[in-house]
Formats: sequence, structure tokens, C-alpha cells
Amino acid sequence: MSAWREYTRHRTGLVGLGALVLIVALAVLAPLITDPQGLEVTKATGGRLEPPSGQFWLGTDENGRSVLLLTLWGARVSLLVGLSATLLSISIGTVVGLVAGHFGGLAAAALMRVTDFFLVLPSLVLAIALSTVLDRGVGTIVLAIGLTSWPSAARLVRAQTLTVSARPYIERSRALGGGHLHVIGRHVLPGVLPLVFVNTTLAVGTAIVAESTLSFLGLGDPTEVSWGAMLRAASGSGAVTAGAWWYLVPPGLAIAGVVLAFTLCGRALESVLNPRLREP
Repeated sequence: MSAWREYTRHRTGLVGLGALVLIVALAVLAPLITDPQGLEVTKATGGRLEPPSGQFWLGTDENGRSVLLLTLWGARVSLLVGLSATLLSISIGTVVGLVAGHFGGLAAAALMRVTDFFLVLPSLVLAIALSTVLDRGVGTIVLAIGLTSWPSAARLVRAQTLTVSARPYIERSRALGGGHLHVIGRHVLPGVLPLVFVNTTLAVGTAIVAESTLSFLGLGDPTEVSWGAMLRAASGSGAVTAGAWWYLVPPGLAIAGVVLAFTLCGRALESVLNPRLREP
């Protein structure tokens, strides 16, 4: 409760949390509050690139489908990929950082050299390469983003692990006969988790942007609707030259809004979990 009270002191954090709750609720309830058949091209009832009206609040796409309907359903895929890819990357980074920081020696040196190798290479280029080699689909996008974005988390967790491992109670635990699993599970991991939570909220926005980029490049699942796929379809259908702003603005604003909301929540959570960042 004390953590929640401290969180409520950050108005920007509450705004971000409220926006996330609203977006997630709309994404989850999309099958209940909308007609999924409207996503099918053969059952579209609108004209090509119709402007916003009473029937279609955000206009239509090149196939006559509602842009509002596409935006709501696109949130499902974008959020799913962003959250799944973030969990994968944070899990890999946390394990690598804990092992490298706790054990040290040759194992840590080898793990950090691999981490540095991935840090040097552009993660987006690696994700594009993986998406090209593997079968196109949501799972491929999750793997591509998760397997290429873990190094930064690994370095952060390793640094925090070294800090926690230098504390006196860790030495006492080892002196009393505590093994590696006991020390990591009971002492090191609880001290690292606050940093992991903060990094997770901040990494979700990056993963959503990466998913949108891959989908915009045509590497996403062609059978699924996502915000990146909407931008790609709008660009390829001549919406820019036709002045159909209603086809471009909603997915773009949705991406920016979700990334901003996760960032606001992450900054507020960082201030809650790190007392040195709290305002006097």
C-alpha cells in the first residue's frame, strides 16, 4: 500500500496508467464491442478511403473497412507482441546478468563478450534478418524482437547484481553455508527485481515500436491486423497522395500513445522503487 500511495503522488504516472488500462480494456473487449466480420474485405460496407462520418467515425481504408475497427483490433496484436517480446528479452537478460554478476570468472567474461557482440550489432537489423529467415507470423516477430533486445537488460542486471553481492548480508549468508541458489533466490534476486520491473515497463514501448517497424516493412503476419500493418497498407494504397489522413493518423497516434503511457508508468515506478529519485 505504501508503494501505491507513493505512486499516486506522480500525476504523470497516473495518467499513463489510466491510458494503459483504457487501451488494454478496449483491446480485450474488442470481440465483444465490435463485429469481427467487419475485418473481412468481402464483407466491407464502406467505400474506398471514405472520410470520417456518422457511420464510420474514423473513415474507411482502401477496402471499405472501418479504420476505427482496424485500430481496435490492431491493438490486440501490437500489445500481445510487445508484452511477449519484452518478457522474453527481460527473462534472457535477467538470467545472463545474474549469472555473470554472481559467479564471475570465465563464465562471466564469456557471457559479457556475447552481450557486447549483440550490443554492437543493430538490433533492428538482426530482427529483420530473423524475420526473413523464419516463417512469417506473430511468434516469429516475438522471437525476433526478444532474441535481439536482451543485452541492455543483461548489463543493467549484472551491474545491480554486483552492487547487491557486495553488501554485508550476502557475505554472512555465504559464511553460514548458503549455496549459490539460496543466495541468488533469497538475497540477490529480490534486490535486482525492482530494476527489472522498471526496465520491463520501459522496454515494452521499444518492443511495440519494433513490431510496428517490422510489420511496416512487410515482415509481420499478413493475416493479422496490427498498427504497423495498417501504416504499411495506408502507404501502399495511396492514402498519402489522396490526403486520407484518417487512415494514417489513428495507428500512428496509437503507437505514440502506448509508448508514452508505458514510459510515464516506468518513470513513476522508477521513482517509487528508487528512493533517491523521489522529490523532497
